[in-house]
Amino acid sequence: MKTTILWKLRQRFGITAPHVAVRAQMPWYARWLGIALLTGVCVVVALWVFDAGLQFAGYDRRESSQERTDMKRELGAAREELERLRVVANASDSKLSIERAAQQTLAQQVRTLEAENARLREETAIFESMLSGDSRNGNPVSIRRFKVEPLQSGEFRYRLIVLASGLRKGEFRGHYDLQVRLTRDGRNVMIALPESGGAAASGFGLEFRHFHRIEGTFRVPAAARVDSVQVRIYDTGSTQVRATETVQPS
Repeated sequence: MKTTILWKLRQRFGITAPHVAVRAQMPWYARWLGIALLTGVCVVVALWVFDAGLQFAGYDRRESSQERTDMKRELGAAREELERLRVVANASDSKLSIERAAQQTLAQQVRTLEAENARLREETAIFESMLSGDSRNGNPVSIRRFKVEPLQSGEFRYRLIVLASGLRKGEFRGHYDLQVRLTRDGRNVMIALPESGGAAASGFGLEFRHFHRIEGTFRVPAAARVDSVQVRIYDTGSTQVRATETVQPS
């Protein structure tokens, strides 16, 4: 046992003991500086190799940069041209809108003048009738230009002119009503206007000196067909019809 222990001690501390190497320790910042320098060299070499590969493949970095610059310049010029054309187009649209509005205004003025001209012709004919002394069989009033026009579903407009026959000094006072004959569900129906409890129990009032223009609307059931409309004119306080006329919707 003792021999074994002595043999082991000789092996560790004797001539046969392991050799020990003593080296100087490198500072940590020097080690990191060397690593950084080595990494930088590797990056530079890699970039050089990459650039050399691009040149070998026919790609020139400076040429590509110049092309990008030229393309940006052309793109800017195209955008400026597009903006200029947009301004010109907006100006053209504005001019066209102004011209269209002017045409619509002129067309409206023409329609107004035509309507005024028709009204003047109508009134001229009325005055000519008044000057001619047409008494229509002795009746104090007469009806001219009675028309009934459909507007929309179930609604109609009527127009007429009531003329005082001859040159009357006083005013005509009276009223008028409408008799609407229609067909509904295969049956003939008569509607009186104004209806009971409507505008006036004895009809629509009239008061004028020489002539009076009347215009109004009435409504019937949408499914009904208006066959004819009759207008009747009465003196105030009288049930005797002074003038009447019947028309069909046009």
